Amino acid sequence: MPEKPPAGHFHILYFASASTFTGKTAETFPAPIKLEDLYDILEGKYTGIKEKVLNSCAITDDDAHDSESLPRIIEEGDEVGIIPPVSSG
Repeated sequence: MPEKPPAGHFHILYFASASTFTGKTAETFPAPIKLEDLYDILEGKYTGIKEKVLNSCAITDDDAHDSESLPRIIEEGDEVGIIPPVSSG
């Protein structure tokens, strides 16, 4: 797990296919930011991530696991997880 983000920033943790798509397990971005704007920033940085990863992922923020109940603003020090669906055979 990454250390506390620098002042004025938050962490994103990428899991499974999100990690594979970005080539990273974690990244730091400036805060505050609207969740919707984060999607656009990630799409600009990782072309195709919205369609191929984010549209089917759960987004968590500091242990809140329901993206509908998340704060729409990501604040300094937050930890956001991008978690693709899990399937089993």
